[in-house]
Amino acid sequence: MTEELRQEETLAASSPLIEMTGINKYYPVGKNQLHVLKNLNLTIERGEFLMIMGKSGSGKTTLMNIIGFLDQTSDGSYIFDEQDVSQLTENQKSELRNKYIGFIFQQFFLIQSLNVSQNVELPMVYEGQKKESKRKKIAEHYLQLVGLEGKESSKTTELSGGQQQRVAIARALVNEPLLIMADEPTGALDSETSADIMNILSDLNKEGKTIVMVTHDNDMKKYASRVVYMKDGLFLTEEEFNHA
Repeated sequence: MTEELRQEETLAASSPLIEMTGINKYYPVGKNQLHVLKNLNLTIERGEFLMIMGKSGSGKTTLMNIIGFLDQTSDGSYIFDEQDVSQLTENQKSELRNKYIGFIFQQFFLIQSLNVSQNVELPMVYEGQKKESKRKKIAEHYLQLVGLEGKESSKTTELSGGQQQRVAIARALVNEPLLIMADEPTGALDSETSADIMNILSDLNKEGKTIVMVTHDNDMKKYASRVVYMKDGLFLTEEEFNHA
């Protein structure tokens, strides 16, 4: 490796993973426009555990969808891993999403006709670059990581809610994403199981994974390295949020 390439890699590793500037999002409502996100600026560093907190309707899920290439901005700049997202086609964004982002949702979204291992393998199937034997080995590794060793052949309907969320976390990890997006990952779980899931995410963050989590649960913020608060499409300070 040349010194120039080495310097470029070092610079890339030290640059923010995400830089969002002047982000607005409008949705048409009849003849009017609903202003959902209002001129937001957000930088996410590599290795952060960022929590986005807000009540229903605050805009936090819309922001998450934009970060994860599931929706697009109405205007503003979004740089992901030094790439200008606005210049990418839908196919290019889909490729980046599958390669670099792992998603964890409140409702798990597991496919009941597939066993546990097959659910975890899905991102690798979509990527289309790994043989079945290699996919199974990788899935086995991540299932072991989340405490589900020996459950590879189980049906998802045989698992508890906490176990199903662990499967979803394993699925989010198999392509070694740069970013894990977690949308209310403990919303359907009891408090003890929620703590188990959050400890898994916390451990992943300590190992260097960048995590962005959306929640309305104030008890979750102790796991974050930084919290941003949202109301009516705007960022608030913690004091403003608590008195809103």
